[in-house]
Amino acid sequence: MKQGESPTVIARILGVRRRSLYRWKKMARATPEGLAARPHPGPRPRLTAEQLRELGTLLRQDGWPNALWTAQRVAEMIRRHFDVEHVRKILRRRLGWSSQVPQAKAKQRNVEKIDR
Repeated sequence: MKQGESPTVIARILGVRRRSLYRWKKMARATPEGLAARPHPGPRPRLTAEQLRELGTLLRQDGWPNALWTAQRVAEMIRRHFDVEHVRKILRRRLGWSSQVPQAKAKQRNVEKIDR
């Protein structure tokens, strides 16, 4: 628009309404950073850092008949202690846990023979 181009033409090229052009112009005049992109902060985490530490402690305690922690069991633990739903993302992204099953070691292991 500063170079003499019609606001209607510019709006059509950008795929916006003229109203948006004038709003952007006003924002740019008010502050140089007015049109700068701002990253979206994303949703607020469902569990705080303190709750994650507490969850780690809870999971290390023997709360199940065996030591196999499935995603379903961890989800139940989080629901029970923190009243939070939809926990799969918490497991994968915040704790870095996967749904892998740990391999059991034989009780009759002979470490000396294994080390050979």
